[in-house]
Amino acid sequence: MRILIVEDDLDIQRLLSAALAAAGYAVDAAGDGEDGYHLGATENYDAIILDLGLPQIDGLSILERWRKEGVAAPVLILTARDSWTEKVKGLRAGADDYVAKPFQMEEVIARIEALIRRAKGVASSVVTIGPLTLDTAQGMVFRDGNPVAMTPLEYRLTAYMMMRRGAVISKTEITEHIYDQNFDCDSNVVEVLINRLRKKLGADAIETRRGQGYVLAL
Repeated sequence: MRILIVEDDLDIQRLLSAALAAAGYAVDAAGDGEDGYHLGATENYDAIILDLGLPQIDGLSILERWRKEGVAAPVLILTARDSWTEKVKGLRAGADDYVAKPFQMEEVIARIEALIRRAKGVASSVVTIGPLTLDTAQGMVFRDGNPVAMTPLEYRLTAYMMMRRGAVISKTEITEHIYDQNFDCDSNVVEVLINRLRKKLGADAIETRRGQGYVLAL
């Protein structure tokens, strides 16, 4: 899963980026409204954390522009403005959730997990498909009840495919949702990652659809 953080306080931005990366997400960050708007409008994110008090373009204006342009990623507003009127403005502009500063990092991560689940049509933090179980709260995958050791990339792709159960996922979609913008993606990196997952999840766990992509076949 891929997250965008738009936050001009670099200390908060670094803390959020490190915590979300440790939780298994690919993270991009912007320090002003102009860069944040551009990334959100041109890249595919599973969720966005957006500060309101940004230089160049304020967060509320960015959010309104994104929604008018069809950007559907769930947005968590993160701001020092804690009045109920500010919350109402943000929610009516298209925000999905709201956390006031100062905040607890664990709460922000839990809210992001919940936003992504709901956006994918998944109600619970535990998703089971055949012998596989995804626990987003723990950041773990189990097969037949046994934990599967995974790298962050392997976990990210498994979680994405389980959230998109039954859907054929193209290579382009995979690269857009599990790698951050700084990753140098070689032409065969997706195939290598898929093959590694088949060894861990079962040779028949992921089916290749020629010319289309991959589908979780359990």
